[in-house]
Amino acid sequence: MTLADFTRPGLLVPRLRGSDVAGVIQELCQAMQREGRVPDLLPFYHAVLNREYLVSTSIEVGLAFPHGRLPGLAEVSFAFGRCVPPIVWHQQSAPPVSMVFLAAVPATDSTRYLALLAGITRLARDAELLAKLHAADDAGAIYAFFQQVPIRAAASARRRGADEKQSLK
Repeated sequence: MTLADFTRPGLLVPRLRGSDVAGVIQELCQAMQREGRVPDLLPFYHAVLNREYLVSTSIEVGLAFPHGRLPGLAEVSFAFGRCVPPIVWHQQSAPPVSMVFLAAVPATDSTRYLALLAGITRLARDAELLAKLHAADDAGAIYAFFQQVPIRAAASARRRGADEKQSLK
């Protein structure tokens, strides 16, 4: 499984037009609706924006991960966009945000959502991967990059190791 399993090229915006939190979230929500990932734009937009204003999801490396949980969503998915130039997300003291992952999460899903979070966390911790993502210049290149970012690699390796130990007994 890779990050690409949660998105598609139509959900990737190499250069967002929005210049503030609400504008960026709206633009990515529109992509989610256009691609059939959320049935109704307004409830999803409000859920994401309300949640983001309660607790900011921006992190030190210039990423933000706004998300909304709603009943009726078919699957966990995300839209991605780059802010050029980077924008102040909420706090003046925090680094500006240059990349945004907007996740749509079914109300009852935790497993795939946690897998997606694990993949984005892995990406955020790896400066080399972040540099490659910044260098991807269009939706096709961004999607190809996401196809190379594995999810659950550590858990799978632990499981394989346990299976191998079991077979040796």
